[in-house]
Amino acid sequence: MVQATRLGVTLPVPPEPGVSPAAAALRMADWAEQEGFDGLWFADTGEIDALTLAAAVAMRARRARIGLAVVPVYTRTPVVLASSVATLAHLAPGRFVLGLGASSHAMIEGWHGLKLEKPLTRVKETTLALRQALSGQATQFQGETLRTTGFRLASPPVPEVPIMLAGLRAKMLEMAAAVGDGVIVNLFPAAALPRIMEHIRAGAAQAGKDMAALEIVCRHQICVTDNPARARDAFRKRFAPYFATAVYNRFLAWCGHEGAAREIEAGFKAKDRARTGAALDDALVDQIAVIGTAEQCRERIRELVRGGITTPVVSCFSPDPKEFLATHEAFTPARFGQ
Repeated sequence: MVQATRLGVTLPVPPEPGVSPAAAALRMADWAEQEGFDGLWFADTGEIDALTLAAAVAMRARRARIGLAVVPVYTRTPVVLASSVATLAHLAPGRFVLGLGASSHAMIEGWHGLKLEKPLTRVKETTLALRQALSGQATQFQGETLRTTGFRLASPPVPEVPIMLAGLRAKMLEMAAAVGDGVIVNLFPAAALPRIMEHIRAGAAQAGKDMAALEIVCRHQICVTDNPARARDAFRKRFAPYFATAVYNRFLAWCGHEGAAREIEAGFKAKDRARTGAALDDALVDQIAVIGTAEQCRERIRELVRGGITTPVVSCFSPDPKEFLATHEAFTPARFGQ
């Protein structure tokens, strides 16, 4: 039996007719906690305010951790983050986890109209400035990409909050392991996991950290289905645009799929959706996504746990309500541990 350190689910969930995303997420959170999932994880992508929803869930959940994976460091200043994190930490003392990341050009420069500059430095400096603020002392931080002076939290001492950092390629993975309390990885072909783990180990060693104590989180894109071809098409439709962004396109090439990365980039620039999606052929989709029967999907995740992932987080990408339910039921801790 493979026992992951922790097992989580992703919130919010796909919209339901006549049900608000927030209401659906609260219902899903209740179910997940009852089923014994360790964590309820949110992505701050802008579709719904993840920190607000996390606070609502934190007031209902009594046992599960509340995790954010991830909050972009460009869209919230260290002071805003400190205020939000302190509030969430008091709502779920000892159970709140913050994930920070650089995000992508599409989100930061396109959606927000900001500059995605010096991402590694910005993630590191945000982490250091935030830790200073959460310690209760007045901020006195002057970095290369940001500064803050004179801010002090008015609340009582903030319960300890692990700050995990997201990384894709070598330098960010090593910095995340060295500076963060954990590392968050995402959308990697399974064959690239040993290379990813090599850089995480290198970063941990630089900081004198014990790898056995380092949490490594991954939101896995999973679909339990009897129609793998349809599921692959659903994955392509949703994630081909991800791999067209500069950050993920370079990551795909770094993982050894240079040809696919070039073709995705070319198809996207030509506004040819069919070409862009086709670059994610079946073999590559099956490397990145987890698709198949319940037991096939569970075994794939067990393999990734054996490869170094300590906190697998279930995220069903299928728009089909039956597949969504089947996927989450397949990964209840009782079933996953069989």
